[in-house]
Amino acid sequence: MTATEIAPPVTGRPGPAATVSQTLSMAWRQMVRIKHNPFELVDLSLSPVMFLFLFVYVFGGQMAGSTSDYLQYVLGGLIAQNAIFLTMYTGTGINADLRKGVYDRFRSLPIARSAPLAGKIFADLFKQVWSIVIMLGLGLLMGFELRSVSGALLATIAIVVFALAISWVSVLMGVVADSEEKVQIYSFVIIMPLTFTSSAFVDINTMPGFLQAWAKVNPVTHLSDAMRGLLSYGPIAEPLLWTFAWAVGIFVVTAPLAMRAYRRKMV
Repeated sequence: MTATEIAPPVTGRPGPAATVSQTLSMAWRQMVRIKHNPFELVDLSLSPVMFLFLFVYVFGGQMAGSTSDYLQYVLGGLIAQNAIFLTMYTGTGINADLRKGVYDRFRSLPIARSAPLAGKIFADLFKQVWSIVIMLGLGLLMGFELRSVSGALLATIAIVVFALAISWVSVLMGVVADSEEKVQIYSFVIIMPLTFTSSAFVDINTMPGFLQAWAKVNPVTHLSDAMRGLLSYGPIAEPLLWTFAWAVGIFVVTAPLAMRAYRRKMV
């Protein structure tokens, strides 16, 4: 075999314990890359700060009569929106690695095929937590009144679980698209309508009737309402249950599709 040839895939399936270990190793590989490219964390920090300042200080007075009142309403929605937007990086990263032949090299290793994809997703969950801390910390400095520390912890768990599910949608797009630009376009086509036709930024009762019907079943509405209830005020149980139900449903549908597309790509 010459140096330019791709090694044949290793046959045999690792057991569950080995798969978990390999996934964690791949996640650690992704984390180490941040050490060599710390600008990633700068980017992850600037975007949520920008959105929070813009929405609160530019739109706050118009939306709620005062910036402080709008901050209490919108922070949970902004955290939800930012988490969904961050999943786009998972798809673009996988697409770039596929085109560069990184996953072809993984085929020659005795690891589970799902390990590189799952490792990338779990590593990106660290970025989710980082952004949540940045937004919540800045919100507190701006005058946000936190309901409880336990509520903030549960809100973080809910965001991570939902982002984990949505990440498989991004993985699917990253595998089937033929460029990073197309992954971004596909992501925006899905993300923008979902976030802006939800309760993330406005009370859905102010929307036209036909749009209210959609907003009430929109998964981002349930996630935003759950964040708002856990962090500030409002109901918690129902939106939180819907959030977890949506997360399970999205994962059950998209994860197998993403893995199937990935296996076809690797043939």
